Amino acid sequence: MFTLSDFLESEWQENDRKEVVAFCGLEKPTSDAIARPRTMNMILNECMRLYPPAITVTRKVKREVRLGSMTLPANMTIFMSILALHHDPRIWGEDVHVFKQERFAEGVAKATNNNAAAFFPFGLGPRTCVGQNFTTNKAKIALSMIFQRYKFTLSPNYVHYPSDIFLLTPKDGVKVVLEFI
Repeated sequence: MFTLSDFLESEWQENDRKEVVAFCGLEKPTSDAIARPRTMNMILNECMRLYPPAITVTRKVKREVRLGSMTLPANMTIFMSILALHHDPRIWGEDVHVFKQERFAEGVAKATNNNAAAFFPFGLGPRTCVGQNFTTNKAKIALSMIFQRYKFTLSPNYVHYPSDIFLLTPKDGVKVVLEFI
């Protein structure tokens, strides 16, 4: 089972730090610099796979439609579980609950065996979350600035307790210890 401490204590942090320093130095990250670190993209994708911001997507069927062997009537509301899809061992393997950023080493298409609908932490298609790029870039900037000067570990009093309060978030936040490097 995935634990946050395994994630924080793995070598991913040092690899990402090296990339950030290579692209940004100790300067403020630029838009070009945050687009380049490959390790950070893999880390963020794996985080979004394990903990997508929204755990379900709701859609309303406009007209009757045939989907495989099922017929969905018009005006039916359907719920798609992003969380269940992102934790399906048939797609992600038996180690589905293990944090492995290397799943995304060759991109999302390769990680999902070319199944575009297998990974959609911010939705899919024309109704993708408008905040996807803003949120992703904000996370990259924050992590870049932290990695330039700090190493972080999980606080010993942190309790892992994901909670669904409109978005999937840690119930009591994530307590980390920053160590100046």
